Amino acid sequence: MNTSAKKLLIIGLVWPEPTSSAAGTRMIQLVDLFLSKDYQITFASAASKSEFSYDFSKISIVEQQIKLNDESFNVFLKELNPEMVLFDRFMVEEQYGWRVQQECPNALRVLDTEDLHCLRSARQQSDKKKQVLDLFSDTAKREIASILRCDLSIMISEVEIDILKNQFKIDPSLIYYLPFLEEEIDQQVIEKWIPFENRTDFVFIGNFLHEPNWNTVQVLKTKIWPSLRKKIPNASMNIYGSYASQKILQLDNKSERFLIKGRAIDAKETISKHKILLAPIQFGAGVKGKFIDAMCVGTPSVTTSVGAEAMRGNLDWNGSIEDDLELFIDEAVKLYQDQNAWRIAQQNGVQIINQRYSAKYFADPFIEEIERLSLDLIAHRQNNFFGQILNHHTAQSTKYMSLWIEEKNKR
Repeated sequence: MNTSAKKLLIIGLVWPEPTSSAAGTRMIQLVDLFLSKDYQITFASAASKSEFSYDFSKISIVEQQIKLNDESFNVFLKELNPEMVLFDRFMVEEQYGWRVQQECPNALRVLDTEDLHCLRSARQQSDKKKQVLDLFSDTAKREIASILRCDLSIMISEVEIDILKNQFKIDPSLIYYLPFLEEEIDQQVIEKWIPFENRTDFVFIGNFLHEPNWNTVQVLKTKIWPSLRKKIPNASMNIYGSYASQKILQLDNKSERFLIKGRAIDAKETISKHKILLAPIQFGAGVKGKFIDAMCVGTPSVTTSVGAEAMRGNLDWNGSIEDDLELFIDEAVKLYQDQNAWRIAQQNGVQIINQRYSAKYFADPFIEEIERLSLDLIAHRQNNFFGQILNHHTAQSTKYMSLWIEEKNKR
């Protein structure tokens, strides 16, 4: 073990499951990045592990099971004494931030937002109630407070950065754009892709604990597939995803060729066998890992403006973006049947990955920013006076609520 290596503590909301969700994939990419820069990493979580949790024993990561509202975390923290703490989503910072501030005041505190939860929640409410989007919810107050309390928040979407800057007036020095970190697609990779003529069917994939994915399957079942199957009667709609409940499983209908397949062991391999990824996503936030996976294996997609949000910049999409569901169906038919259009879409995906998600453009600058902040932490925190106010007051209120729960648990 490198004794001079910087110690990084990652506090996970859950133990990462890269085969279950894009959030799990994102976390493992961050872990790999810090490992490549010789950080000594401890991953801690109060959640229970599942059979799909990532096996950290394959890499040099120390695992630590921790408890909520328990002073044992303070003891653990003081002994570890990390130079940096990464919170996995704002709810984790709420639980443990004040303890980190108390025991390791000089540790750099970084928040990995995954996506802007208040935006996803507001869009879901807007879609459900058919009302105007209202960003300024109680969730937003909690999430923005967490962003202000941290030294840096990692954002995966440029659209969400604009919302933070323009709607919530967050200082740009507190937020950092770090997209998915992918290998570039070269000709050797392309030559291994399954060709157009050897692919069949449509595919959707997503973690069903995530409400936008469940909603998307309902849209596919009731509004897309009844018309689409009449136009391409030999095709099937294959639905993959982890944590499928009974209400999802009962949508399986072999006579309609609408097939619920359950968990995909390897998302990219599964997507690579199909002709088109269909994702009529109605609400959500962040960046969708399913489209990254699809582009990486040469599978075009048809989605909505919310689905493709923040992903392509000024580049052409690897397929079609269409919010009108009738036109969505037309685009799906065209891509499925037109080999030339399909290949152009495939090449668009290559451009998006290579220009907007190549790790070589983002990994080193991010680490340099982390190192710079660590060296200039006092001045950085003085410039974030609202954060100091929140840390002062929130630490007290959260602290005493947590201590009350802690005492209650002892009885």
